Amino acid sequence: MFDAYIMCGTPRTGSTLLCGLLASTRTAGDPHSFYQDVAEWAEEWALPHPETMTAHEFDVAYLDAAIRAGKGGTNVFGLRLMRENLDELSAILDGIFPDLPSDKARFEKAFGRVLYIHLSRENKLAQAVSLIRAEQTGLWHIAPDGTEIERVAPPQEPRYDFERIQHELAEVETYHAAWNIWFAKQGIVPLRIGYESLSANPAATLASICEALGVPPPNSGDIKPGVAKLSDETSLDWMRRFRRDAAV
Repeated sequence: MFDAYIMCGTPRTGSTLLCGLLASTRTAGDPHSFYQDVAEWAEEWALPHPETMTAHEFDVAYLDAAIRAGKGGTNVFGLRLMRENLDELSAILDGIFPDLPSDKARFEKAFGRVLYIHLSRENKLAQAVSLIRAEQTGLWHIAPDGTEIERVAPPQEPRYDFERIQHELAEVETYHAAWNIWFAKQGIVPLRIGYESLSANPAATLASICEALGVPPPNSGDIKPGVAKLSDETSLDWMRRFRRDAAV
């Protein structure tokens, strides 16, 4: 039985879909990226302003609030963690729990027995294209009925950009490799979840995670994904164009 799980991902690997699925079980926590947008979470939790306390006191109060929120009334804490936020979180926990020998030791001191879930996408080019289109259009997630869930900028038409795709592709590959290097260094064998299998069969993926966590899975008929794919013919066209341009 695990006390917590950390969803180790990179952007556009289905983490929002998986967070929603796990929260919907009502037994497996309520995972979010608590160590992104710290000021916004602190305001939502009505924490005292950081200027009213020491940095150490704020970090402790924030950690306690994050654990409460990430449990969502269950016995399991869930956290979504992108690779670019890993070092910052480790440094914060090192300040709270000094002199521990590794990131893994710090995480387990803070959260208990942790299941590490490595969420990745086999088609890294599709991942890079998805990320760029979200950044360009401002639309990050839609519901299965097509309504917008998360928009961060006014609508813009997407524009094919070979150099930008090339850059993002290299970056997602670098972050993916960095997770694997970190797992090896920490002696962690993660539960590996692929975006392709998650999107094709979310019920089976959710059941496998619940089994690993030691919590009862919901009935497969009750599982309703909260987000839908944004990929379309434009995405496929960009990938075809990129492969053609890269071969020149």
